[in-house]
Amino acid sequence: MKIKPLADRVILKMTEAEETTKGGIILTGAAKEKPEVAEVIAVGPGGMVDGKEVVMTVKVGDKVIMSKYSGTQVKIDGEEYTIVRQNDILATVE
Repeated sequence: MKIKPLADRVILKMTEAEETTKGGIILTGAAKEKPEVAEVIAVGPGGMVDGKEVVMTVKVGDKVIMSKYSGTQVKIDGEEYTIVRQNDILATVE
């Protein structure tokens, strides 16, 4: 199944949380922090949103940092994705 975002929405796939600390300590599932870095999977067309012109500045393949509790989580074909508005993306990672 293919998912296509509308308007100023972006589909993100979260990166895996670190399993070990810098000191080499292995973390359990409960000790891992929720990742805030994600990869852009799909980008909506932009256009008029709430009476304002929105130009999409992220593209497929970008690594981005998003607001910690933003977006809607969906599960498609066993994969988990997050759908956010472009303004919930705080920065790109280079």
